[in-house]
Order: sequence, then C-alpha cells, then structure tokens
Amino acid sequence: MENQFIQETFQLIKKDFEIESKNDVDAEEQLLALLTPIIHQMLNRDFERLLQICYRIDLGEQRLKEILHHADPESMSKELAQAIIQRQMKKIEIRRRYS
Repeated sequence: MENQFIQETFQLIKKDFEIESKNDVDAEEQLLALLTPIIHQMLNRDFERLLQICYRIDLGEQRLKEILHHADPESMSKELAQAIIQRQMKKIEIRRRYS
C-alpha cells in the first residue's frame, strides 16, 4: 500500500477517534498498533461511543456483530481495529475512483 494511502487512512481514523498524535504512520501495521489499544480501552470503558463511531464510518452492522459475538476476547480489539482500517481504506479507494 502506498504511503499516501496509509496517511489518508490515518487522518480519517485520527478524526473519528479524536486521536492527538503528532506522529506520522506509514504502514498499516503501525496504524493497527496505534488503534488496537484505543479500541481495547473503548470496549471496556466507552462502548457506546465505539458503537457510534462504527455506525458513523459505516462499518456494517453485520460485520460489527460478527466481531463482537464471535471473536476471541483476546483478539477482539485487534479484529475490530482491522475492520475499521479496512473500511476507511475502502472509503478512500472509492473516493479516488470516482473523483
């Protein structure tokens, strides 16, 4: 994945999760490493807000339920982070294709 694509994805996620980060992210793995603990904390402390973000970014109710009900609790945060990153990447891809 090109660096610009990752940067755009990072900017969307920073906005969605109100992340105060001065660092740049130039790989999907870095983005995943940044987002996973944030989602883990939200699952435990701010579940409503996490759900609102998922609906706002249009993660898909089916995908969200699948992760929440079937993922191993140890890997749930990471799976949710991956799904959110993939959704935001898809959004950027679609915007690029039709602009």
